[in-house]
Amino acid sequence: MFSKACEYGIKATLYISEQALHSEKKIGVKDIAKEINSPEAFTAKIMQILTKKKIVKSAKGPSGGFFIPKEELDKIMLSEIVEAIDGDHIYKGCGLGLDQCNADKPCPVHDKFKLIRDELAEMLTKTSLLELANGLDSGLTFLKR
Repeated sequence: MFSKACEYGIKATLYISEQALHSEKKIGVKDIAKEINSPEAFTAKIMQILTKKKIVKSAKGPSGGFFIPKEELDKIMLSEIVEAIDGDHIYKGCGLGLDQCNADKPCPVHDKFKLIRDELAEMLTKTSLLELANGLDSGLTFLKR
């Protein structure tokens, strides 16, 4: 459903969000990559995208790294991360990957897939990083096996 880059971007952002609940410490790319089981160079590229799109912040220097201010966690929605990395094709694409599929000339799964896409869009736009970070923090959810 999401690209591998998007999966890692969501995991990285959630890891940073959970850390923000307890500390203002900035997290280095090496630590993020280790915690989300992602290649370090790939994680660095993803973090560049998330920083450029102003989803996460970064600071340079010996105590630098990535962070999200705690007070911003409830304002950042999952949809922002998905759109920053994968764009909006998840909301528009054909369930069978056909180029010609649309409401006028639907594929066999068009109508059913549209319902799923609409529900996914709603979930992504209504789910904040704070909500998910709280789930991680309480142990109700997990990022790593």
